[in-house]
Amino acid sequence: MAWTDESGGSEGVDVTGPSDAQSIVFVHGAMFTRKMWLPQQRELSESFHVVSPDLPGHGTRAGKPFRMEPAIDVLEDALETHVDGSAVLVGLSLGGYAVTEYAHRHPDEVDALVLSGSSVNPVNTMELGTRLTGGLSRLLTKPDVGKRAVEELATRWVQNRDLPPDIEREIIEAGFYPEQFGDAAPDIAGEDFRAKLSTYPGSTLVLNGENDKLMRRGERAHAGAARDGRVEVLADAGHICNLHRPATYTDRVRRFVQRTVPTQQ
Repeated sequence: MAWTDESGGSEGVDVTGPSDAQSIVFVHGAMFTRKMWLPQQRELSESFHVVSPDLPGHGTRAGKPFRMEPAIDVLEDALETHVDGSAVLVGLSLGGYAVTEYAHRHPDEVDALVLSGSSVNPVNTMELGTRLTGGLSRLLTKPDVGKRAVEELATRWVQNRDLPPDIEREIIEAGFYPEQFGDAAPDIAGEDFRAKLSTYPGSTLVLNGENDKLMRRGERAHAGAARDGRVEVLADAGHICNLHRPATYTDRVRRFVQRTVPTQQ
């Protein structure tokens, strides 16, 4: 059975699940779109109100490059329009940095945080690394041939995951936006997201793939900076761990929300 938007959404936002249930907002990483969360949307929408927007530079918002300020505007609009009150925010990679920024600015609107693939803090030596990675990405994807090559690799990567055919098709048809690696890097480089995370008073789960070596180097320090932080690791998973092991990732999010948000039993 194909996943459907059951409770109504707007362009660039998928919304499903009971409107009076606990809300979870999923925020995708660079290159992918909101469709990367389809496995989680499908499984969680029976018990939760699930919202997934496209970030600037991706999917329905591909007309302009990623910048943090309009990304926060997108999240503000998604919560104001589709969430009655506050929500758990789940972000992967670039999405993890975006939800951290949002929780820093609007802590009262965030019930809890799940951060995946975003525990490197892009300051000091990592600021330089982030800028260099962004510059290399811009060089590689500026020519159409480079962009098409990365898109083809991304398509094959998704096809090699153990996903239902309809979900695989929707992720691929939504497109890939590799140039956003380069656009996003200078916008987050030098920002102390660990300091921002330390101001958020709620619970934070740092949920990384076992093989995401770069992010795992900073996961303990990242969770330690949070007021109430913990680390969990998905075995045999890489950076995009929600698609490497979708069922396990979904279960970890579900258990964290049920344990953390008092209204969930």
